[in-house]
Amino acid sequence: MLAPLPLSLLDDFLFCQRRAALKLIEGCRGENEHTAIGDLAHEHADLSGYEIAKSVKLLRALPVWSERLGLSGRCDIVEQHPDGTLVPVEYKKGKRRKFDNDDVQLCAQALCLEEMLDAGVGRGAIFHAASKRRREVDFDTRLRALTETTVADLHQMMEAQMTPLAVLKPQCSQCSLYEICLPQITSLPARVKRAAEAWCEI
Repeated sequence: MLAPLPLSLLDDFLFCQRRAALKLIEGCRGENEHTAIGDLAHEHADLSGYEIAKSVKLLRALPVWSERLGLSGRCDIVEQHPDGTLVPVEYKKGKRRKFDNDDVQLCAQALCLEEMLDAGVGRGAIFHAASKRRREVDFDTRLRALTETTVADLHQMMEAQMTPLAVLKPQCSQCSLYEICLPQITSLPARVKRAAEAWCEI
């Protein structure tokens, strides 16, 4: 049986494999204004329990897991509709926009629910806190395949215990692990990297 990995790392892995490795393998954690805003966006959803709104039961902070995929985590919200349909809803801090990493994290929640409850979960939604808009996500064949592949790649990285070199991107400066990762140095070829590290020690 695979050791369970956190569901949330799928989002990190597709955004930046090094970020996922720093968290998973090296145990690094970081905080900045973006993580603080994200915590605020999740504040209500992270309170476990349920409520009923317009005949839909809202299950908050629902624990989910999959033995087959080796995953565990929580769904921010799972809507249980009157016909029994289950719809996982993930909260994100930013404006409404489509990213595969967000959709994969949500689809993984659906795969966990399907395994746990032996019931199909055909769609979910992402609520974008900054714009207060909801984006529907269909768990089609392409997204399910991408999710399964990402889970397998994440486990492979964990088993190899190898942290990838950085790939310097414009969004690196906004990362909460920026000062730990140091992408300007760790993205350099090995010889240049050693010279840069030696210069920093002077």
